[in-house]
Amino acid sequence: MTDYDSIWRTQDEIRTVVNAVLGESIWNLSYNERRMAIELELTVALDDDAISDLCCQFPIIADYDGVGAKGYTQSKPVQTIPIHSK
Repeated sequence: MTDYDSIWRTQDEIRTVVNAVLGESIWNLSYNERRMAIELELTVALDDDAISDLCCQFPIIADYDGVGAKGYTQSKPVQTIPIHSK
């Protein structure tokens, strides 16, 4: 069974970090049941160092997957960062 309350609280924490660091730049923030991970997609392009710095501030482990399945929106890359609880 999935603990959705915990997932929603974690998503709120992630949203707070992203908004504080990058401003309003979330394209999508959702839970992927198949991967058992929260997926964060951004509307801004970040270099590897900036992504690493951002991920270090999340309450749980995050891995960068590169440009997401949605590709580009309004000429901006949508980057996917899956966030796994361990």
